[in-house]
Amino acid sequence: MSQVRQVGLLAAGCQPWNKDVCAASGDRFAYCATLAIYIYQLDHRYNEFKLHAIMSEHKKTITAISWCPHNPDLFASGSTDNLVIIWNVAEQKVIAKLDSTKGIPASLSWCWNAEDVVAFVSHRGPLFIWTISGPDSGVIVHKDAHSFLSDICMFRWHTHQKGKVVFGHIDGSLSIFHPGNKNQKHVLRPESLEGTDEEDPVTALEWDPLSTDYLLVVNLHYGIRLVDSESLSCITTFNLPSAAASVQCLAWVPSAPGMFITGDSQVGVLRIWNVSRTTPIDNLKLKKTGFHCLHVLNSPPRKKFSVQSPTKNHYTSSTSEAVPPPTLTQNQAFSLPPGHAVCCFLDGGVGLYDMGAKKWDFLRDLGHVETIFDCKFKPDDPNLLATASFDGTIKVWDINTLTAVYTSPGNEGVIYSLSWAPGGLNCIAGGTSRNGAFIWNVQKGKIIQRFNEHGTNGIFCVAWSHKDSKRIATCSSDGFCIIRTIDGKVLHKYKHPAAVFGCDWSQNNNTVRIWDYTQDACINILNGHTAPVRGLMWNTEIPYLLISGSWDYTIKVWDTREGTCVDTVYDHGADVYGLTCHSSRPFTMASCSRDSTVRLWSLTALVTPVQINILADRSWEEIIGNTDYAIEPGTPPLLCGKVSRDIRQEIEKLTANSQVKKLRWFSECFSPPGGSDNLWNLVAVIKGQDDTLLPQNYCKGIMHLKHLIKFRTSEAQELTTVKMSKFGGGIGVPTKEERLKEAAEIHLRLGQIQRYCELMVELGEWDKALSIAPGVSVKYWKKLMQRRADQLIQEDKDDVIPYCIAIGDVKKLVHFFMSRGQLKEALLVAQAACEGNMQPLHVSVPKGASYSDDIYKEDYNELLHKVSKELAEWYFQDGRAVLAACCHLAIDNIELAMAYLIRGNELELAVCVGTVLGESAAPATHYALELLARKCMMISVWNLAADLLLMIPDNELHLIKLCAFYPGCTEEINDLHDKCKLPTVEECMQLAETAHADDNIFETVKYYLLSQEPEKALPIGISFVKEYISSSDWTLDTIYPVLDLLSYIRTEKLLLHTCTEARNELLILCGYIGALLAIRRQYQSIVPALYEYTSQLLKRREVSVPLKIEYLSEELDAWRACTQSTNRSLEDSPYTPPSDSQRMIYATLLKRLKEESLKGIIGPDYVTGSNLPSHSDIHISCLTGLKIQGPVFFLEDGKSAISLNDALMWAKVNPFSPLGTGIRLNPF
Repeated sequence: MSQVRQVGLLAAGCQPWNKDVCAASGDRFAYCATLAIYIYQLDHRYNEFKLHAIMSEHKKTITAISWCPHNPDLFASGSTDNLVIIWNVAEQKVIAKLDSTKGIPASLSWCWNAEDVVAFVSHRGPLFIWTISGPDSGVIVHKDAHSFLSDICMFRWHTHQKGKVVFGHIDGSLSIFHPGNKNQKHVLRPESLEGTDEEDPVTALEWDPLSTDYLLVVNLHYGIRLVDSESLSCITTFNLPSAAASVQCLAWVPSAPGMFITGDSQVGVLRIWNVSRTTPIDNLKLKKTGFHCLHVLNSPPRKKFSVQSPTKNHYTSSTSEAVPPPTLTQNQAFSLPPGHAVCCFLDGGVGLYDMGAKKWDFLRDLGHVETIFDCKFKPDDPNLLATASFDGTIKVWDINTLTAVYTSPGNEGVIYSLSWAPGGLNCIAGGTSRNGAFIWNVQKGKIIQRFNEHGTNGIFCVAWSHKDSKRIATCSSDGFCIIRTIDGKVLHKYKHPAAVFGCDWSQNNNTVRIWDYTQDACINILNGHTAPVRGLMWNTEIPYLLISGSWDYTIKVWDTREGTCVDTVYDHGADVYGLTCHSSRPFTMASCSRDSTVRLWSLTALVTPVQINILADRSWEEIIGNTDYAIEPGTPPLLCGKVSRDIRQEIEKLTANSQVKKLRWFSECFSPPGGSDNLWNLVAVIKGQDDTLLPQNYCKGIMHLKHLIKFRTSEAQELTTVKMSKFGGGIGVPTKEERLKEAAEIHLRLGQIQRYCELMVELGEWDKALSIAPGVSVKYWKKLMQRRADQLIQEDKDDVIPYCIAIGDVKKLVHFFMSRGQLKEALLVAQAACEGNMQPLHVSVPKGASYSDDIYKEDYNELLHKVSKELAEWYFQDGRAVLAACCHLAIDNIELAMAYLIRGNELELAVCVGTVLGESAAPATHYALELLARKCMMISVWNLAADLLLMIPDNELHLIKLCAFYPGCTEEINDLHDKCKLPTVEECMQLAETAHADDNIFETVKYYLLSQEPEKALPIGISFVKEYISSSDWTLDTIYPVLDLLSYIRTEKLLLHTCTEARNELLILCGYIGALLAIRRQYQSIVPALYEYTSQLLKRREVSVPLKIEYLSEELDAWRACTQSTNRSLEDSPYTPPSDSQRMIYATLLKRLKEESLKGIIGPDYVTGSNLPSHSDIHISCLTGLKIQGPVFFLEDGKSAISLNDALMWAKVNPFSPLGTGIRLNPF
């Protein structure tokens, strides 16, 4: 199992160089950075798009991608090294490659008229057609599409007319080919160009989906035309609002016939058009930078929310309800089309815009689009990370939210290196390929100084002195290392015989040391990388840990004492360039790569013994040491850096509460960013800390609910804004409406107010109806308000919010927000209701009804807990267990907060937090301690494991299991027994025999396991379990303790040849009981695997166990049938209800299971980073047969792999490996 965990990913932006670099199909969309393709997939549960995979097989710039129209799992991509690749997204693998094409595939597209045929074209043609598989596989040249006079910008196949294709050229012309018709080359140039040599490239080209001949064309300067490909005439020329505007991209909206959208090239304005009008219907400014490409998703994300519509009345009386028309926008002739546009911008930004609701569903505002050469945490605020890229910009990111907060002006050529200024200067120095070095003032966004001493030679490294903030060193390909002051005065020049790639300041004195290994003694050579090493970094706390990043795509961690490689990380998809360490969290590092991503890593697994020493309150000598001692081979890890020394000094100053502070400060030092400080702030609030001591950034995270309304109110006062729509207008009113209006006026004069209101509703004039409705009664007004709210919810309109709040219908509003995945909004409303800010309307209050407020309050509290739970689950599914725990702490639900930490395998953090929270967290803390002790057994620190178990009050049984499994010699075993206050090995033998004579099964098994002959326990314990299972009314709780105890028999004893039959029976029983425990804990993903494992062992091994394979499969089928409604994803097969016999089997099963004692830990495990795609996702799980996403766990044969999440769940319910070897599984 990898010790270095990926905990964060900064995805690249979309490249601005080529045209067809974004594509969409069904519920996925993709875009290209320069070397990798990012694929996002809709998560139906939360109705949001999540990064699903990164494909990075191309080694040179990607030129185009195209999604297969017949199969949503396939897409094709081309690159400048003459390569075309066909990918399967579902399986995340390459299924076909075409190398050395005749020219660069500058544009490519699937052919609409054939299943697996891809066409591609170089700049001047010809058009190549590649049949991927089948009898005709191979490449042919299109018989007509060649010998063009102007370069091709793009081409498009017609979606209905077989073989019809159009090309757009740089000179502004089109070429159209249609089998059986005359070929038209270089026709339809814009009128303004006729007879000139000027160029006006075609920037967008799309066939009208409803016509065989019509085509929308965009020329960069001339604008948009609708042309007829048969008569070669221009039907409509569309007018942009200003002469300065030019269009970069265009897309039809499939859900609204005749509608299309365009994106401007200078500014990010999205324009919405209808072919019947020459001017845009709407103009939406989405971003400052111009568009690069656009794609409309065919299926807008499905909303899960629905309101039961009342049954329609067939007769009309003066009080019957009207059926309202759908709400139209102000621009009533053209309501905005429902649909989502994937928008890519020239600065690399990528987003998904909901055109109907006019809001971003998702936006990555900025992103590097090229190789990232360097990354550095800001010294005085390590939550900011700066990155330098080939794309000529430096960007600064907030690593808690993984969003870009600043970007440099750009146009610097390639930036190879960066260095932060010391202290609070807030400047960055950068070194470029041709333009010298510069200083960028981050706050002002300006370049404030330039240095040109190296001429146009590349500057590979720049370093700002942190002792003397006036000095900056640079080194260059010209062989010089130069030190100058920040105003440009050169102080020193050092000449090297060749290009200099690195320089750095020593922390102790103001000298620069340049090491030349040919002159000095070489201490050790670390072999392992297969390509040059670019990034090197010492860990600041563990003096012998060295991390290297190489052009072989890997990061390696070395123990330099022995010269051994401790871990290799394969998650980057290209050369690794920069490594940097977080200054206050020394076990968090960032890396950057040619795959244009930045990734965050946690190295804490490498120092588990130190963490556990802190938890077990061991002496300082076992936590902090000096460098000379720590680098002795074989020494357990000790902290030797500034961060740990500072923590120790602060703790030694404290008089009270020092253990609490020690746990908190060290926990923050070890944990990666992204929630741990938020968690500790909430723990402090729960423990009654004064609000004035909360840090400034507290209100940016998940707040305790008693603070939520207070902070949000002050925020609202700052942000009072008004939004206005630009466009009014409409169309003439049809006669039916006029008649209805007249009727309504008459009803009003007759005093029939309700009828008037209903007619107004029918006309869609809700505001008039609602303003008059109280004249009927408040009850009627309230009912009308509810109907309006229901309609708006059906139409998924944000306008519903005021209606729900006015009538105090909090539940409806909260459900509305939850259905759209707006969980934070839902939480705010529920909390406001709990604080009494939203009163339900009491229409008539009978005497003595004052108690009802409390009932509402209770109701709202329940709602609040429901929303918090949902929000926690959202974070948890996103691989952020710590933030999920924060959601529960915010409503004082300590039990669930602890459970989420344990399910995310954040065991050390759970113990720290649980210890501080005390009694209320005790059961979960004890469980976490038990799992941590199992982790200690894996790394063979048995004394530490005993210390942890001694922290649990009722610990005898846990200590017995530890001692039973301990593989030392008799003397060592007796020492451990002594520490755990257990009898010696010899005494245990006597106690076992006495208990056996008294027929006390549990005691017999217990003492035999602790004796010299633990194998004697096996037949006794197993026959007891078999006997129990043979009866009809056995329950899990009667046999599990015996089996659990037996499973701790020392491995070498269990594997003895004489124990073969007992071992097989133990494995089968543990497998079956494991399956039942997995059902009880709702570990859905491993239940079938456990049943299968048990059946396979029954089939293949000689045993006499009262279990039948047929019965196991019936039980599994019954479980599947009875839980399918909860396991079903949205688009699965139709629901078939379970049969009566299945219901009975499942009911018997549930009777056996009883309740789980720790309620919160029910539900699957999901460790931090499980959802982050990496390039090493190539392992297939031997449990499910599917590709593993996230961390992988290798079984004892070194080849078989399962996901870490499945391994954790398996080990919690069945201690033995899925390979059936009898080896214990220990993934903790």
